[in-house]
Amino acid sequence: MAALARWCVRNRLVAVLLWILAFAGVAAGAAAAGSAYSNDYATPGTESSRATELLNEGFPRLSGDSDTVVWHTTQGGVKAADVEQAMTRTLDDIQDLPGVATVTSPYEGAGAGQVSGDGRTAYATVTFDDRVEEIDQAEAQKVVDTAKAAETDALQVELGGRAIGLTESEGGHTAEAVGVIVAAVVLFLAFGSLAASLLPIATALVSVGTAYAGTVLLGHVMTVADFAPMLGMLIGLGVGIDYALFIVTRHRRGLKRGLSVTEAAVGAVATTGRAVVFAGATVCIALLGMLILRLNFLNGVAIAASLTVILTVAASVTLLPALLSLIGTRALSRRERRHLDEHGPEPELPTGLAARWSAFVERHPKKLGAVALVVMTLLALPTLGLRLGTSDEGNNPATTTTRQAYDLLADGFGPGVNGPLTLVTKVDGADDKLALDQLDTTLRDTEGVAAVTPATYDTDGDTAYVTVVPESSPQSEQTSDLVDRLRTDVLPQAETGTSLDLHVGGVTAGYDDFADVIIGKLPLFVGVVIGLGCLLLLLAFRSIGIPLKAAAMNVAAVASAFGVVVAIFQWGWGSELLGLGSAGPIEPFLPVIMVSVLFGLSMDYQVFLVSRMYEEWLETGDNRRAVRVGLAETSRVINSAAVIMISVFLAFVLSGDRVIAMFGIALASAVALDAFVLRTLLVPALMHMLGGANWWLPRWLDRRLPRISIEPPECRATADAAENIGAEEASRATIPGQRADGADLVTDDELNEELVELVKERRQDVRDTPG
Repeated sequence: MAALARWCVRNRLVAVLLWILAFAGVAAGAAAAGSAYSNDYATPGTESSRATELLNEGFPRLSGDSDTVVWHTTQGGVKAADVEQAMTRTLDDIQDLPGVATVTSPYEGAGAGQVSGDGRTAYATVTFDDRVEEIDQAEAQKVVDTAKAAETDALQVELGGRAIGLTESEGGHTAEAVGVIVAAVVLFLAFGSLAASLLPIATALVSVGTAYAGTVLLGHVMTVADFAPMLGMLIGLGVGIDYALFIVTRHRRGLKRGLSVTEAAVGAVATTGRAVVFAGATVCIALLGMLILRLNFLNGVAIAASLTVILTVAASVTLLPALLSLIGTRALSRRERRHLDEHGPEPELPTGLAARWSAFVERHPKKLGAVALVVMTLLALPTLGLRLGTSDEGNNPATTTTRQAYDLLADGFGPGVNGPLTLVTKVDGADDKLALDQLDTTLRDTEGVAAVTPATYDTDGDTAYVTVVPESSPQSEQTSDLVDRLRTDVLPQAETGTSLDLHVGGVTAGYDDFADVIIGKLPLFVGVVIGLGCLLLLLAFRSIGIPLKAAAMNVAAVASAFGVVVAIFQWGWGSELLGLGSAGPIEPFLPVIMVSVLFGLSMDYQVFLVSRMYEEWLETGDNRRAVRVGLAETSRVINSAAVIMISVFLAFVLSGDRVIAMFGIALASAVALDAFVLRTLLVPALMHMLGGANWWLPRWLDRRLPRISIEPPECRATADAAENIGAEEASRATIPGQRADGADLVTDDELNEELVELVKERRQDVRDTPG
């Protein structure tokens, strides 16, 4: 690491230019190639997946995305002459738009059932040529504009569907801008130097920008969800700014000790930079753990997010030292530079609130630990009610056209029309067709079914589908119960004595299958992620207790963060106020992604906190002192990093995207609890109570484990002498047998006595004051 940092410092312009070229080249490639995202929730082997395959094979014209145009009259009815003429003309115009395959009008025979019972609401089905992932936003926007042109004071026109949802996505980057601005303010308050506060921002923006463009290109070679770039940016900005903050803080400490700019930058990367690499590796391992689920949808998310973390780490240990060397001593504030010139190098001792808090925790570990445990438990309780499922357009903000179309359909036709189920089967002969005709009656009598359409056959007559409209909305538990009832009771009886093999598809069925697959593999996934994280900590800290406590703390952070998510998004506590729409279930892929990300981020603070404790433990063998010093010397930078990360994550609530907002709130909650409750309260309290057992490792295991060092320990004796007794006394004390002036020779015993006296004279601080 030191050699790499030294090269970057000596060739700083080259290092900066290489990063700029990499960013420009990847961005240009992404702009030329365009995006190719795909929200493919297909779970091969499930019933809904098979239903989709049969439907696409037998009815290829239905494979495109299906959306709706809904209109409602406040006076008269939708079949009034003026309304019918206006909407027929509008639907004809939509039919002629590029990308539109078919339009089914309620004024024609095939759409006769698309008029509500009171005659005031009607809808038309618009089927595009392509799936939503391949539809250009401009094509969807033309459909919206054409339909909206028919609106009058007495005629309300709204549109719903996934393609229409593309037109409601936020066009700008308000969330990212707000997060970056808040982070810059926090950094400036922490450093007092504009140059130093801008470096972490610049480093993160370059690396995240490169990763964002790389994710766009990645979408052309594998399945990448449309929220993956935003998720990567959310993670990248958070960890990128934090990693750079840790290194800049160590660099500034070196400058205050009197090191040159080059020595301080190289030393920061050689020490804290190694901890950054280790922390980044744990995040990547946690993210790549999603690969064991073997779901294409999650594979792309895992690789895209890992790419972002890798590039942020690389920029932190290469681009950042180059930039530090460019700004020179301006990494310190003017006041700090003036003080350094007037008084010379002085130690940066942990004082103030950090030192007092560290001592306070040491005095009251049991009480404070109990308080922290109660807080985490209360916040985690809502997680017990977590319900995975599909959030639909009824969860969109009330002002959007998709939400208003959803509400009009629900009011006019019942909530189930927003998410019908599709029963698909192969047909072989007259007996099968007769059974399908009889199925119509059976389905109408089934609990939870509002309406059933007659069977529709393909041109060859060997594939058919039946549409079932539930009484409840797509996200309702009653709809999921209906899917189970059809699969386990109704359809098996209807298939008896025939060759029919009916498969239940549709939005709710697909999400339920996706959730079932994830839940089935979740224990293995969590076990692998926890196991690998514990193994890394075992190698780094050579302790059984440290990895076990880290695993428990990570589980606590994840559970409490999910409790917050459930309260806001599933229970609806403040969701409308935040512009996130109404309450609904949690997306089924969220737990897996959040467990990966949160375990990785939680490990970051564990590494930075415990590595300083471990260093002190190795030097003194005093657990109380090690915990006190480690907490006092790292809590301020950890808290600053947490404030930055929380600000960045919460800013993504402004994205207007429900899924991204879930990620933002979950990550912000987890980081806040991790930094301010777990790492600065519960972890040190537990370590004080456990004493020397924190660092216990069986001798036989110690002999067999390879030795790695996260952050090379600095020699405290040398550092204390250099910082506290001045350069002349330090040189005199560190040259055995000779004083700086070359006058009197001294013995080793005399030298040791002198060192003891010099150390006694230095200023008392938290390292020496017992809690």
